[in-house]
Amino acid sequence: MASVKPARTAPVAPTFDELFAGAPVMAILRGMPVATTVELAVRAWDLGIDCVEVPVQDEAAGQVLAAVVAAGAERGKPVGAGTVTSAGRLERAVAAGAAFTVAPGLDADVARASVAAGLPHLPGVATPSDVQAARALGLTWLKAFPASVLGADWFQAMRGPFPEVPFVATGGIDAGNAAAYLSAGARVVAVGSALEDDDQLPRLAALLAR
Repeated sequence: MASVKPARTAPVAPTFDELFAGAPVMAILRGMPVATTVELAVRAWDLGIDCVEVPVQDEAAGQVLAAVVAAGAERGKPVGAGTVTSAGRLERAVAAGAAFTVAPGLDADVARASVAAGLPHLPGVATPSDVQAARALGLTWLKAFPASVLGADWFQAMRGPFPEVPFVATGGIDAGNAAAYLSAGARVVAVGSALEDDDQLPRLAALLAR
């Protein structure tokens, strides 16, 4: 994979330890118009969710990411790029000013290129072999995906062989089941549509107050 150089003016990207220090919740804003995405990002920040991800599966999504990055810059909030599965998508993330990258699976070339571009990478894992391979690449935080399929028991099972690994539970998480995943061992849960649901917002706020 060709190397991807970060923009010269890009600030030093925060680590995942820093990104997730404030709250055990991450917001994923996928497939919505620019205005809606920015509105939900602001809602997330107002709730206390500092970590926001916008997937960049196509060129239009890259433009949405750039708009959220700009909104985040006004508040001092870094914004990441999701679904970074190729060199082209990584280039899109860098061009939009992303502070980190996320992927549904583990691709060593993508992971290395992202880190080389100055962006911490959060790969998706679903098996112990995935976890070992990701750790061998020097990746610290890992994304358990799809969490709703793996189930909360998966996180309890991973505590035995990998007690040092912090996992982000992603996929099928909302205000109703997030606490169960955190109790099972996930360090962070990722939510999306819950931010659009006024009925779930108070429950998310309560979760953030844990």
